[in-house]
Amino acid sequence: MLRPLGLGDLLTGVPAIRAVRAAVPDHRLVLATTASLAPLARLVDAVDEVLPAGELEPLDWSGPPPELAVDLHGKGPASHRIVADLRPARLLTFDSPGYPGPRWYADEHEVARWCRLVGEGLGVEADPDALDLAVPPVPAPVRDAAVVHPGAAYPGRRWPPDRFAAVARHLADAGHDVRITGGPAEVELAQAVAAGAGLGPDAVLAGRTTSMELAAVVAAARVVVCGDTGVAHLATAYRRPSVVLFGPVSPALWGPPARTGSDGRALHVVLWHGDGAGDPWGTELDPALARITVDEVLAAVNAHG
Repeated sequence: MLRPLGLGDLLTGVPAIRAVRAAVPDHRLVLATTASLAPLARLVDAVDEVLPAGELEPLDWSGPPPELAVDLHGKGPASHRIVADLRPARLLTFDSPGYPGPRWYADEHEVARWCRLVGEGLGVEADPDALDLAVPPVPAPVRDAAVVHPGAAYPGRRWPPDRFAAVARHLADAGHDVRITGGPAEVELAQAVAAGAGLGPDAVLAGRTTSMELAAVVAAARVVVCGDTGVAHLATAYRRPSVVLFGPVSPALWGPPARTGSDGRALHVVLWHGDGAGDPWGTELDPALARITVDEVLAAVNAHG
């Protein structure tokens, strides 16, 4: 199975991966994904082996031709060719020239899209809510924290840091243990948010956690506040209360499932004022994301208790 993309891509593909396992329960399942995501990929109970892979790069596969190869990467020949080059007995891809398969629909939710590919292609039921991930076998650096994650892959999806700081300050004033997360490239951003919130350096976890430790923090979080990024999908995978801010991309395509907690309240709250016409790779703050106010976010956070 080929899915060497980002964290959110990996996690939205989990239900489809589980459906492949259901279709071929006695086979050894190998997931080709990026090396940085390999530890998290091993938390998917359907995966037997992880093969490090680069996006749209040939696979370093030394085994025999597989009985089944599934392209969970994209819709066209560029990715189809990578799995086809393994000369599998069966090949499952979306329909494109030279590759028959189910049709690709641009307006389909990412989770539903891959579930449909596997469901139609292999004749199994694929549950789009089967998004759960095993808790990492590492200690969480902190537990029961209010996680604020200000980063995102592209500026168009990054809510302004001063607004994240206002949310973090509110959470701290309410007595929460607030932690600012992020990757190594987001340390400066996280520090700026912490400083704006009046938090000390210990509140900044950005650049200080492995991917497994970050997952452990989210799995044990009281609440997660973030944009349209991989951490939002971690909150979904661990069923932790979250407030997710969408901008250029519609949550109808990438948003969390509609779930409720034990108290009957929405587990994942989505805020969005867009029309889906924004640029997810934009270099400037998306206007739809800019329209989300601090007060809206605070109201959503407060609703989680």
